[in-house]
Amino acid sequence: MRMSSTLALTSLVLPLALLMGGCSSDEKAAAPTQVVRDIPASIETARLVDMPILAPTAGTVVPLEAVQLSSRVMGYIRALKVVEGQLVRQGELLFEIDPVDVQGAVAQAQQGLLQAEAALKDAKADYERFEKLYKDEVINRQQFEKMKLNYDVAQSRVAQARAGLAQARGQFEYTRVTSPINGVVTAKFANEGDMAAPGHPVVALEDASRLQVQTAVPEAIFRQLKLGDAVQVEVEGYPQPLRASVARLSPAADPVARTYPVKLDITAEGLKSGSFARVLFATGSRQALAVPAEAVVDRAGIRGVFVVDAQGLAQFRMVRTGSRVDGLVEIVAGLMAGERVVTDGVKQLQNGDRVIAGKAKD
Repeated sequence: MRMSSTLALTSLVLPLALLMGGCSSDEKAAAPTQVVRDIPASIETARLVDMPILAPTAGTVVPLEAVQLSSRVMGYIRALKVVEGQLVRQGELLFEIDPVDVQGAVAQAQQGLLQAEAALKDAKADYERFEKLYKDEVINRQQFEKMKLNYDVAQSRVAQARAGLAQARGQFEYTRVTSPINGVVTAKFANEGDMAAPGHPVVALEDASRLQVQTAVPEAIFRQLKLGDAVQVEVEGYPQPLRASVARLSPAADPVARTYPVKLDITAEGLKSGSFARVLFATGSRQALAVPAEAVVDRAGIRGVFVVDAQGLAQFRMVRTGSRVDGLVEIVAGLMAGERVVTDGVKQLQNGDRVIAGKAKD
């Protein structure tokens, strides 16, 4: 009985073992093998280059031309034609002051001129009459000189009245304020119906097409600068430093900070005034290991390069970077001089790919 039970158990276990062994063999046979891809790409060698020693200073992007416009006459703002962010052309109407008071001043000046001209007409007639009497020796010289003085005064009063009328009419022209530049409205300080007064800005404009970077430098850097010198500027939102040139050097130092104001001309698409800038002034040079900027990539938040070994296989290696100058990136750690790195075509690479030297395919 025991023998038969053992035979029965054996007959069940043996097929199960054979079945499991067969499954294991199938799984091993189905395991995928790693396929090495051939990727065409450009390769360059990490090398020592002369890198500038950079001294950073904080700066701000500012417009080359900015104006705040106020009214030259007092009065209520009857119309305000613009809004923030609006582009305006030179000569375009910005706002208009209610001209009622100015019109009254013009009417009053016109009336004053009419009265002065009437008085001049009478004075001239008296002067001509007394001049004739004086020549006929009917009146003495003193009487004639008095009438001549009255005539001169009447002439002066007409001239004053005409000047007053011209001034009043000029004030009327000031009730319409137009843009002195091509630019953009950056701020409004009043609304329709508000009282405008001389010295109180109503709108602010700036020419956004011409920008500068404003910064301040210590005397050691200031002494080395010349107009037209090229300077690197880092601006938030731009992956690469922008190139600027020295445009203004002020010889008057800030008495507190002991720094000298410097302005640099800069041009870049999309650059906005008010942006923070980091200005990098070169104060010397040093040797540093560098690779082309396009060789440095970010994979899963890790910055590194693809290094090509003797077999032509690419391996991603983490590096620590430093300065960026003229399309080169300094490698502070993670790479040695003479090692080959992938530049053009690096985006499509994976670890273990075989790099075929040449121009990368788009």
